[in-house]
Amino acid sequence: MTTFPELLREWRQAAHLSLADLAQHVRYDRTTMHNFETGRRPTPLHVAEAADEVTGANGALVAEWHREDVERREAAARHRVRAAALAISRDLSALADLDISELHEGVTATAVDYLASPPAPMMDRAHALRSEAFERLRSGHHRPQDRSDLYVAAGRLSGVLSYALLDMGDAEEALEHATAAGRCAEFAGDAELAAWVAGTKSLIARFQGEYRRALIYVRDGYQWVGHGHGTGEARLRCGEAQCLANLGDSKAANATLDAAESAREQIRRPDSLSGLFGFSRAKQSYYAGSSLIWLQGGHDAERAAREATAAIELWQSGPAEERSLDDERLAHIYLATARVQLDDVEGAAEALAPVLSLPLEDQISWIVKRMERVAGMLSSSRYAGNRTAAETAEAINALTT
Repeated sequence: MTTFPELLREWRQAAHLSLADLAQHVRYDRTTMHNFETGRRPTPLHVAEAADEVTGANGALVAEWHREDVERREAAARHRVRAAALAISRDLSALADLDISELHEGVTATAVDYLASPPAPMMDRAHALRSEAFERLRSGHHRPQDRSDLYVAAGRLSGVLSYALLDMGDAEEALEHATAAGRCAEFAGDAELAAWVAGTKSLIARFQGEYRRALIYVRDGYQWVGHGHGTGEARLRCGEAQCLANLGDSKAANATLDAAESAREQIRRPDSLSGLFGFSRAKQSYYAGSSLIWLQGGHDAERAAREATAAIELWQSGPAEERSLDDERLAHIYLATARVQLDDVEGAAEALAPVLSLPLEDQISWIVKRMERVAGMLSSSRYAGNRTAAETAEAINALTT
């Protein structure tokens, strides 16, 4: 069957148009048009519609574009279902004789694997493991001294579910799971988990744009952090900085980020669990960059660009188990945002290149939300007539749509 790129070329040639001619009609450059024809880049719908009209394809190009778009979406959905089903089957096969130590190993592996995995399979794995912990708690099939450990395991797995649902765009369900994690921390008497939950509830509120509520969650979490005990305080302070920046307080946001640096320097005992429950140096730089892009540019944008660049470099050069692919991709978006604020449109386009090539299943809700903001900035009257700005905004809109 003839593919859309092949059909596009056939109709262009039948209309006696060169690549440059067609590119001019659809308002793209010749290189991009060549990438559309060779399938190296997905063709946006508006390009297919314009090409259909100028070549006289009489709807054939648009019809083929829609047919292939349906196929792509169905293939992505099948991929997600297969991955989730396989993860459940593997977990169920391993759960039959699971003891407490193996349950904790599952929690540890899930926390680490989450950083480099799509949220849906991680949600399924966490649900299967948590079901085992919950059943043991409900049935009493555990030693009395294991009860606290079971609550910690159930709480951490509730935390994984909270992150997964937030990454999938459902903040309300995410908050339900975070609340359950907090209750488990309370029953277990685990201050480290309680501080992590406070930071996660704040993150959910920030996702919803409720920055004053997010600030309350963060400041409530400080009661659970001990001097030099893990990265909990640094994470909470970075969350507070994000709230303050979104509320327009540049001075307080920068001061709080500096306080987060001091908290990291004072750490004497590492986190009890890494991965999703840790807060690496790269993650701290990522938080700083993602905070300051909400201010008015200038020195804030310069620091945001430095911090986002540092986060990307640290993840790319650091241990694989600490590399958070979704956060690394978001750091590219934050770097691009800061560069637009600094009027470096070419640099912004360069920063976005790795994100624009992502397949549909890797576009978590955070990526879509933050990319849409960059597209809006590039589409402003300030960049009218800037071809790079226009092409980058069009590419973002095609991806997020």
